Amino acid sequence: MLLGVITWHEFRRGKARRIALSSWRMILLLLPSSALVAYGQTQSSAAAGPPGANAPVVITLDDAIRLAQASEPSYAVAAAANRNAGMDKSIARSGLLPNVAYFNQGLYTEPNGAHGQVGQGGPDTPDLPKFIANNGVREYFSQGIVNETVGVGPVAAVRHADAAAAMASAEQEIARRGLVVAVTSLFFSSLAAEHKLAAAEQARQEAADFTRLTTEREQAREVAHADVVKAQLVEQQRIRDAEDAQLAAEKTRLELGVLLFPDPRTPYTLSAPAAEAPLASKQEVEQAAAKNNPELKSALASLAMNNADVQSAWGALLPNVGMNVTYGIDAPQFAANGPNGVRNLGYSASLTVNIPVWDWWASENKVKQSEIRRDVARVALSNTQRRLIAQLDEAYSEAQAAHDQLTSLDTSVAAAAESLRLTKLRYAGGEATVLEVVDAENTYVSTEDAREDGRVRYETARAELQAITGTM
Repeated sequence: MLLGVITWHEFRRGKARRIALSSWRMILLLLPSSALVAYGQTQSSAAAGPPGANAPVVITLDDAIRLAQASEPSYAVAAAANRNAGMDKSIARSGLLPNVAYFNQGLYTEPNGAHGQVGQGGPDTPDLPKFIANNGVREYFSQGIVNETVGVGPVAAVRHADAAAAMASAEQEIARRGLVVAVTSLFFSSLAAEHKLAAAEQARQEAADFTRLTTEREQAREVAHADVVKAQLVEQQRIRDAEDAQLAAEKTRLELGVLLFPDPRTPYTLSAPAAEAPLASKQEVEQAAAKNNPELKSALASLAMNNADVQSAWGALLPNVGMNVTYGIDAPQFAANGPNGVRNLGYSASLTVNIPVWDWWASENKVKQSEIRRDVARVALSNTQRRLIAQLDEAYSEAQAAHDQLTSLDTSVAAAAESLRLTKLRYAGGEATVLEVVDAENTYVSTEDAREDGRVRYETARAELQAITGTM
């Protein structure tokens, strides 16, 4: 365009050379800009990534459970408590073993000016210390010390820590199974909401088609205008139902996304199982519940903890033995050998027996307190066993009833769809009324929703049953 504005007169006036030079300068200036633009387009294409890079993540039920376990705070607390209980168990066991310390100390005490024989050295060692508790003006310690205490208390502490670790493990399993039930319910509720949305969209389309049909028949003077008004009212209601179904689907997706992703708005697609999982027999369920129920394990561990506390309380009334072995130096010189070849290295050993005599019934009251807590734990264990029996029967009955109704719900949906199709054909042929068509549409939508609710009911009941039996 720059060259295009150059006129022939300017060329004839002798400006051709200057114009040509200016044009080449402009071209040279534009070349880097063009290169930068091309480079930016290349970088934008590279940043966009390959096609489908931002596609929604496909999530199965197992994936949802795994992701929820990594981000749910209650389960994280239970898992941390289980790890801490395992460390407490190791700490309690280390209390049964001797401990070793390396003790080093240097003392300086003001001398009193007197002379005498203290420790290693000549017969007239000068400068005795002023403090009689100290053995010399200068005194050095460098000793390895081994201590061991034998009694009922450390043994009871180990038993308590073992039971606490078992209880923490059971509580973590309870939290995990509760999380599995919650994720399963949200997973299938989200699937059901998507299916309900599809059914609502189909019902809205059916209502729109029916409105066109009534309008055409009114124009052909085959039906009254009242049929058109009724069809329009139904269509408006179907539009509102579709909007509500869309909102419900978004809510369930966000609720599930909170458990799965750092950003709950992350797009994802749920992969539904190919078919409903079968229901185990009642005998298999009872056997699994007796073996794998975490509530029962937690109650048993709680009783074991209280039994250990009773043992520990009784241990305060019994003697305990302390043993000490010390090896090293305790001398006026910080050296293995003193003056005149005296060897400073040596050892000492002690054995101490502590016998409790009188503490104003404090230990006896602690024994009674621990026995009271043990009795409460026994009652809790009995109640857990009874509640387990009742929950097992209730959960199995619920799962069995929901499973038995799945086939009936599928049959009802198929029958309702066929009824709607036939009723619309009859209406088109003038053999049915508009109310019959509307009733058939309502029946079809309600049976679709009932089928989805039935699937959610069965999967939730099966998950609760698996939480009791431990067959996750």
